[in-house]
Amino acid sequence: MTPSPYRMPGALFDAVAAGGGGAEALRFLARAEHSRRLAGAYAVTTAAREAGGPAAEEAARAWELFAAATRADPGATAAVLTHPAAGPALFGLLTRLTRRQERARSSLRVPMGRYTALAAAATVRAGLAARVEWPVDGAWVALPSLGRAHFPAARSGGRAVASVDTAGRALLSLTGRSPGDPAVPVPASPYRSAGRWHGAYPLETLAPDTPLLLDILDQPGFPNAVHRPDGLDADELRRWVTAAREACALLRADHPELYEELAAGTRQLVPLTAPGQGTVSGSSAETFGCVAMSRPTTATGFAVTMTHEMQHNKFAALLHLFDLLEPGPEGFYAPWRPDPRPLLGLFHGAYAHLGVARFWARRSESEPDPGLRAEAQVQFARWRLAAREATLVTLGSGRLTPLGRRFADRMLDTLDGLCRLPVPAAARRRAEATARAHRAAWRERNGNPRRPLSA
Repeated sequence: MTPSPYRMPGALFDAVAAGGGGAEALRFLARAEHSRRLAGAYAVTTAAREAGGPAAEEAARAWELFAAATRADPGATAAVLTHPAAGPALFGLLTRLTRRQERARSSLRVPMGRYTALAAAATVRAGLAARVEWPVDGAWVALPSLGRAHFPAARSGGRAVASVDTAGRALLSLTGRSPGDPAVPVPASPYRSAGRWHGAYPLETLAPDTPLLLDILDQPGFPNAVHRPDGLDADELRRWVTAAREACALLRADHPELYEELAAGTRQLVPLTAPGQGTVSGSSAETFGCVAMSRPTTATGFAVTMTHEMQHNKFAALLHLFDLLEPGPEGFYAPWRPDPRPLLGLFHGAYAHLGVARFWARRSESEPDPGLRAEAQVQFARWRLAAREATLVTLGSGRLTPLGRRFADRMLDTLDGLCRLPVPAAARRRAEATARAHRAAWRERNGNPRRPLSA
């Protein structure tokens, strides 16, 4: 396998840097992430072969399954490798294998079951006749991107078996299972729960064959993720469905580019435990296409949270393609955080809040309710200033690569344009007062930052 360079058109790079990019950008980044995951799977196989022993045999078998599934149905392998949970599984496993090679005399056995489970899921999706085994620990057996089966009588140290017949029908079972744990059929439509099979919850259809899913089954490991093995109750699921549909309707009507990006990129939500008030959200560099959040109480809150995290998704994927900054001293002030941030975190956050400012700029115009429109104007004034300040500090750090400077310059162009838009004086004063209070609280908590608090 000889990887070839991935090339991004300059105009598309600039469009993303300006804060958008639309569906074209998200599709490009999704292809790049798929390529990276495929390279990651190959790297796991290679590292396991070099480690030797059972890990080498398991990895070789999994790679053969990936290859066979790809020949039968390339989309099947792509769907599994681009599933958000596949990223942490692949690169976490690669890290463990590499460390094991560095400690060659260690007796630590690297668990390869997660890699085989990914290959089993690709086999099932492709309808490829095969029998795949891997070790499991616990009563739940996952086929990543499809769902999971419950085996209440499971014992530790067991093995899962995915069996696909010549007609493409799949069963999931355990070796040595008790009579109380018969095999579980894998439904042809994975987003459906039936008996002991549990699939992700479809919240809304973003585009043909593109559901927005709520997944509590195969989460990529976010802190504070909701843990409910038996699924959400009907009332909680109904609240998520209502909130998601209202937010998507708002984005479709008033933020079409944002909606196009959502439909082309983000497909999975992971519910987080709600804080005392407000909404908490997050994303990860290795979980492209996934947003973790507590359930917002309003459509606007849901929509702006999705906007914020989609920006992080785009930036993280771009950083897998290009070096935008050099290492150096940390401890920067970020106008949205209580703690000092590394320059990478400041850059990331500035880009996310550029998207937030663009969102509130549009809400300031389209929100029909006068009170909510006034609040949108405050939010717009607040976050355009915060994102611009952080972008200027990033540009002045002396640590951006030429591409990083080009990216930040495009960000600044957009933010300068947003700062020229008129905002009522009362909204501007409230935003500035909030910014000053945040600076004062940050100084009291952390002392002076490495860079000035004002641009």
